Amino acid sequence: GLLNTILSGSFDKSVRLWDIRSGQQIQVFNGHTHWVYAVEYSPFVINDILGNSNVICSGSWDNTIRFWDIRSNKNELYMIKGDDKEDSGILCLKFIVLKKKEKTNNVIYDLNLCYGSYNGPIRIWG
Repeated sequence: GLLNTILSGSFDKSVRLWDIRSGQQIQVFNGHTHWVYAVEYSPFVINDILGNSNVICSGSWDNTIRFWDIRSNKNELYMIKGDDKEDSGILCLKFIVLKKKEKTNNVIYDLNLCYGSYNGPIRIWG
C-alpha cells in the first residue's frame, strides 16, 4: 500500500516512491521523456483483493500523464497525452470529485482528473 510513503518527480525524468520512516527508495518509475513536474496518489485500485490503492500518476514536460502500479516498475498502466497545440507540458494534476450534469445509475458525483499545463489551460478528464 501507500501508507507511510511520499512521491517525488525529478528533472532526471523519473518518478520515485519513498518510505518516509526509513528514508529508503521503494520503487523508481521510468518512462517520461522530459522533466516530471507533478506526482499524485491515485484513488484507483488494480488487482488488489484488500482494495488498497496501488496506483500513482505523474505529469511531465513531455506533455503526458502516466499511471503506474506501485508493485511494478515496468511500463506505465496507462498514458494520457496532452493537447499538442495548446498544452506544451503538464505542470500540475489533482483528482477531484465533481457533480455530474445528469445522474446516472443513482450516481450524482464523478471522480475527475484535472491538470494544468504550461500554456495556461486547465483540463478536466472524467
